[in-house]
Amino acid sequence: MSPVAVIVVVLVYIALLFAIAWLAGRHADNAAFFTGNRRSSWLVAAFSMITAAMSGVTYLSVPGSVATDSFSYMQMVLGFTVGQLIVAFVLVPLFYRMRVISLYQYLDRRFGVTSQRTGAWFFFLSKMLGAALRVYIVCAVMQLLVFDRFGLPFAVNAVVTMLFVWLYTRRGGVKSLIWTDSFKTLCLVASLVLTILALVRGLGLTTGEALSEVASSDYARIFFFDDPSSERYFWKMFVAGIVLLVAMTGLDQDMMQRNLSCRSPRDAQKNILLTALCQIVVILLFLTLGALLYLYAAHVGMELPPKSDQLFSQVAVNGGLPLHVGLLFVLGMMASTYSSAGSALTALTTSFTVDLLDATRHGDEARLTQTRRRVHALMAVGMTLLVLLFGHFGNDSVINLFFKVAGYTYGPILGMFLFGICTRRRIDDRWLPLVAVAAPLLSALLQYVAQEMFGYRIGFELLVYNAAITMAGMWLLGRERKNA
Repeated sequence: MSPVAVIVVVLVYIALLFAIAWLAGRHADNAAFFTGNRRSSWLVAAFSMITAAMSGVTYLSVPGSVATDSFSYMQMVLGFTVGQLIVAFVLVPLFYRMRVISLYQYLDRRFGVTSQRTGAWFFFLSKMLGAALRVYIVCAVMQLLVFDRFGLPFAVNAVVTMLFVWLYTRRGGVKSLIWTDSFKTLCLVASLVLTILALVRGLGLTTGEALSEVASSDYARIFFFDDPSSERYFWKMFVAGIVLLVAMTGLDQDMMQRNLSCRSPRDAQKNILLTALCQIVVILLFLTLGALLYLYAAHVGMELPPKSDQLFSQVAVNGGLPLHVGLLFVLGMMASTYSSAGSALTALTTSFTVDLLDATRHGDEARLTQTRRRVHALMAVGMTLLVLLFGHFGNDSVINLFFKVAGYTYGPILGMFLFGICTRRRIDDRWLPLVAVAAPLLSALLQYVAQEMFGYRIGFELLVYNAAITMAGMWLLGRERKNA
């Protein structure tokens, strides 16, 4: 695939993205940046959330995972659906009632400012590492497709990518993000559907025959009840899906910022329920695509890549399919990457400005605007430096370590919110940072001991143990509220 063709697709995509961002964010103020003035259409918000929940990692890895995990990911998606109900009917009414800008303002009002800042710092670490890793993975693909062919270093790739993300999010924030992410959703779903149709034609089958072929293959197995120690065991994935969704959507400033931009709690709930249904369909498309990629590779005698997350790019670019398939791959990858990076940058700016700098208490709109813009630029620079750091190492073990750290840090956030919602105890929150740091470390130790001593592999459900340890620590710091 010609790098010139890739560049043309990317530039057209970015031009459209900037046009939408400019139109949506022309008259945006601080309230528009942080909450979209709470006037977002629930239907548009739901459409935008489809891509927001994805990333370049999802786009590359979920299709490739089908060979080893079949369709078992759908077990977790069922858990996601239950988690969406908890977010819609427990968290949304709570956050709307408190009129929070940042979710972690709840922790301040429930326990104290130290709790708010602890939650915000853990979110900052989680989101900054996770977003930078996702951008790095896609930059690595673009380096092979374009930048290496022109002799340009990885640093240029990373800086250009993050510069575009910073530019299109700097003015409108959530107000423009809702519309730009809707456009990205359209691009992502179109690329998935059209790529699937191209693979069906490449296999020489009709759509019905291809779906029948997928359904009758080993790839299509969804439910795994046979081995409780396996990471694919149904109940482990189902429960983990519930907890992950609540922690990484309901308690994540990035994701909830869109929900809280709707006009009312009822609109936000409709948005979340529609998102849950759409998520099921989109994940099924990803998994079906994965099965078809493997069937197509076998059909044409293509050697499988050493890493499963390279399968999609290899088939799309070098699989003998029409040129437009490779360009669709690039389009979908760009849509997923810019969505996750742009929303993360907006959420990091909001949380840092509101929770850590406490800039909204002064009531000075001009001063708040100046602070917010400086923080937004600082977050973009920080994310760029992390992407460059990952590019310098280029080592899977180092990158996986950072990704695990980002995952561990959601446990204390979940534990803090659950303790606040489910108990009536006050705590001496001066010691909460110590509890929040200890919980992930003890969780990692528990995971190691379970594997080494009992042969039991703790998978996604590690988040549950992490949150439980946090809650136990908070209980030791607390006492029953007498005036509640």
